[in-house]
Amino acid sequence: MKQECLKIGQTPAIIYGEASAHAWLFVHGMGGNKTEAEPFAALTGAQVLAIDLPGHGERKDMAGFNPWTAAPELRTVMDYMRTRWRAISLRANSIGAYFSMLALPDQGLQKALFVSPVVNMERLILDMMDWAGVTETQLRDAGEIATDFGQTLSWQYLSWVREHPLNWHTSTAILYAGHDNLTSRDTITAFANAHQASLSVYEPGEHWFHTPDQLDAMTRWEKSEI
Repeated sequence: MKQECLKIGQTPAIIYGEASAHAWLFVHGMGGNKTEAEPFAALTGAQVLAIDLPGHGERKDMAGFNPWTAAPELRTVMDYMRTRWRAISLRANSIGAYFSMLALPDQGLQKALFVSPVVNMERLILDMMDWAGVTETQLRDAGEIATDFGQTLSWQYLSWVREHPLNWHTSTAILYAGHDNLTSRDTITAFANAHQASLSVYEPGEHWFHTPDQLDAMTRWEKSEI
């Protein structure tokens, strides 16, 4: 498949596929990178532009992996895409979907496909605080608290999330895993209902679709939604 490597501002990117009027923006989740987009690009019949978020792929500094850094970067990427394509859609994973919804609420996207999206970041942070036995008072006083499950809780992050609610209106389809440990079924259902999004559930799945069966289910879903 044809590939074009480029940088959009400070954001490393790859464009997969031959020239087309329609393009997809592919946004990975935590631990991912832009090359994850290649199998999706093979399905679309359109070009796919994929990026490395801060701290991922070609980028090593995780300090920028937060919504106040990632969302402006995504808006810069979208500004670039508008110069090349007349129609643009979005394919995003996990926290990449959350960043994308913050960044691109009014961009006239054709549609959005989300896999295991984080749709209520405040709820997720509060859940992680419960898992760690941390109260809001403790977090506010400490500023940051490391957890034994690898995440650092941040009062700045929680406060920012509360001050910047989602305002999402794009036609959206969601693939949710029955064993998602980050977003509850009630939370994803409430989001889908509130945004008139189609919701597909792969019951054996986990938040990270990575086993052969999970990837096959994801591919079948993508084909049905493209």
